[in-house]
Amino acid sequence: MSREVDVLVVGAGPAGLVAASRLAAAGAHVEVLEREQWPGGVPRHCAHRGFGAWPHALTGPDHARRLTEAAARAGADVRTGVTALDWTGDLGLATVGPGGAETLAARAVILATGARERPRAARLVPGTRPAGVHTTGELQQAVHLYGQHIGTRAVIVGAEAVSHAAADTVRAAGAEVVALVTDLPRAPAAAARTLDARLRHRTPVLTGTSVTELLGRGRLSGVRVRHRDGRTATLPCDTVVFTGDFVPEHELARRGALTLAPGTRGPAVDGALRTSRPGVFAAGSVLHAVESAATAAREGAHAAGAVRDWLAADRSRAAHWPTGVPLVTAPPLLRITPDRVTPADRLPYLLRTAIPLSRPVLYVTQDGRPLHRARLPLTVAAPHRPLTLTARWTHRVDPAGGPVHVTIA
Repeated sequence: MSREVDVLVVGAGPAGLVAASRLAAAGAHVEVLEREQWPGGVPRHCAHRGFGAWPHALTGPDHARRLTEAAARAGADVRTGVTALDWTGDLGLATVGPGGAETLAARAVILATGARERPRAARLVPGTRPAGVHTTGELQQAVHLYGQHIGTRAVIVGAEAVSHAAADTVRAAGAEVVALVTDLPRAPAAAARTLDARLRHRTPVLTGTSVTELLGRGRLSGVRVRHRDGRTATLPCDTVVFTGDFVPEHELARRGALTLAPGTRGPAVDGALRTSRPGVFAAGSVLHAVESAATAAREGAHAAGAVRDWLAADRSRAAHWPTGVPLVTAPPLLRITPDRVTPADRLPYLLRTAIPLSRPVLYVTQDGRPLHRARLPLTVAAPHRPLTLTARWTHRVDPAGGPVHVTIA
């Protein structure tokens, strides 16, 4: 089978659903493809509150349900259990779902495929292969979606906000959190909610420590850890949760030969969220693994506006699809998103730092020419927390000039 639509959105998380809602409300024929059996993305198995606008924050499942209902009311066709396998032609996708194989052609495609945590194997943690080993997403789905028993004693690998969310899930399942383990010299600053939970439950946080081996036959019996000074120890447990260390779900971007950003390995985009392939846009955690659901939703809305402009434009403009000037960061900055810039861009930039910095100042230059300087409204810039750079300086960029450099001091 083969069909044509105006816009294909791949991924039914917050970015994809918000983009679909905006575009369908504007009169476009939109289809959303979601390989999971339910739409909503990660929020649907995050039982804690904090999703949506304050002070009416919702639980993750409630937020996912509202986004899905909004997309359906707007007229978007949200199809679950459908996987996009590969590209066909310029803007076509070969898919497979409950109805079999199908080829869909579109005038525009939005990649909102999200991100995933690296599992134990990708982190090269040796040992046996017992039951009881999870990522945060697997843990939350097991507990909140399927009501499964996960064990009685858990070690959490990581000590960032998502790690504390995993610890809350463990406790919700009636299990004890033995410790949070991180190889960082000190635990990153957590959100007030998770920090309060940690203090309330007195969970040990082992800094400068790494998991070196998983133990047990059939079921996990413990993890071996090594401290920074070389000492080793065994933590008895029947569950271990690997948290953080997110990577973008970029397989479809790679299959489409899209340029990938070196700092994130997600699709490279400019401030209109245009990728290197004419007619293809990207939004959400596939660009920057991983930021909040609110950030993903905001980018979905921004991408919808850019797609509307693309649909209204003369298709001959594809030959003049903007590529933008590369944005380059220097250590201790790890990445910046978007990572390309045009003079018309207005979307704020998200950055991450590798180390804590006191009273940070950002500098933006091109070919030695200063474009912008900004002191961030933070006493300390910390790893695992986003930094925001305004886009008010982009009109000063020379489209024919060299890369734009972003540094922090």
